[in-house]
Amino acid sequence: MPAKLFFKGGRFVTESGEFHGGLVVEDGKIVELVSGATAVQADHVVDLEGKTVLPGLVDDHVHFNEPGREHWEGYYTGSMAAAAGGVTTFIEMPLNATPPTIDRAKLLDKRAAVRDKAVVDYALWGGLVDNNLAELEGLHAEGVVAFKGFMSNSGVDFARIDDDMLYAGLKMTATWGNIVGVHAENEYVTSFLGEQLRAQGRTDRASWSESRPPAAELEALKRAVYWAGFSGGHLHVVHTTIAAGIRAAYEARERDGINVTVETCPHYLYFDESDFERLGPIAKCAPPIRARAEVESLWECVLAGMVDTIASDHSPCPWSDKEPGMDNIWQAWGGISGVQSTLPVLLTEGVHKRGLRLSDLVRMTSANPARIFGLYPQKGSLLPGSDADFVVIDLDKEWELSTADLLNKHKFSPYVGGRFKGMVERTVVRGETVYENGRILVQPGFGQFLRRGTAAGRG
Repeated sequence: MPAKLFFKGGRFVTESGEFHGGLVVEDGKIVELVSGATAVQADHVVDLEGKTVLPGLVDDHVHFNEPGREHWEGYYTGSMAAAAGGVTTFIEMPLNATPPTIDRAKLLDKRAAVRDKAVVDYALWGGLVDNNLAELEGLHAEGVVAFKGFMSNSGVDFARIDDDMLYAGLKMTATWGNIVGVHAENEYVTSFLGEQLRAQGRTDRASWSESRPPAAELEALKRAVYWAGFSGGHLHVVHTTIAAGIRAAYEARERDGINVTVETCPHYLYFDESDFERLGPIAKCAPPIRARAEVESLWECVLAGMVDTIASDHSPCPWSDKEPGMDNIWQAWGGISGVQSTLPVLLTEGVHKRGLRLSDLVRMTSANPARIFGLYPQKGSLLPGSDADFVVIDLDKEWELSTADLLNKHKFSPYVGGRFKGMVERTVVRGETVYENGRILVQPGFGQFLRRGTAAGRG
């Protein structure tokens, strides 16, 4: 009996290596890996000759802002942009929805609001705020894959946590095999510096960076790592911008056995302070874009295998929330639109420019995030029994990102005008082509909600 679907002739890359061959797909699952030119009888054959195939990206850090702030993004446009970037699963943050996802009732309301919106699969973070400890078990029971806490002001109605909540959250979630992710910046130092700079009349772009120095990030990260060790919990540090932070987390895990993983983002690997000076509020984020020397040091950590995940931290808004920052950087919303650009950035700056192995790219963008957030091997792999989620790329295609290419709601991004090498041509979710050459081919609601399973550990 012929198979339903056969993707043949591609260069298939996994976290452990690569092979030339194909994938046999039945009912949305990979049922067989085929090496070489072996013929397979199938109802439908897709020829991928000359193309490179990676597991679909698992972007563990996006803000799609629904319900309540759909005018900032929403699941439909956000997931379309994700699909265009080769993302087959996104994990959405709890804070920019209104109300934020900090208890079971709000989680259920959110799930109902977004149920028929996404075009790729998705999972959800829950919130850890001061003080919703009594609500965490209900969130866990409903399948959230992690709990997000801010060690500094979040900028929205999402109360930051001090060490008591961080410790308690880590200890509590450890009993369920769940994790706590933190935004690691020292609130007291960043607030003090910001107040000083504004009192001096500083409204220039550099003042934003000066208010959030690397030292404030490193102190908070090390403090969070300490409480992870003391509590026995699993800490995941998001959007780390500094090599010293990556190394501190890596050493704590390798030397001291502390259960800590660490994420960085493409904008910290692509832009530097001179770009921020040039671009202004469109590139404002927290922690801020760093100096070129720090960018290169961060790449050294990536190439050395010290980084666990790379995620977009897609955090959009209308231009009306950015424009006031043209004259006063403090008045701009801090967030970068980039879910569509993660893979092109990493192919260009990592694979082509710095020799990053494709298998390591897969480890950081697919396999590890799926493991850490309890979705592996259903997601993040090319294995028999896994969901048939993958992205087809033209590895050597050179192109320039234009505003017209963007599928997110607001058509601006600091990446527009960038020259890239490596283009997403097709994105496949559960065997179905959801994106191909600029077009979304499925209806909203095709994307399915995912619950946390049993994480298999770090790869």
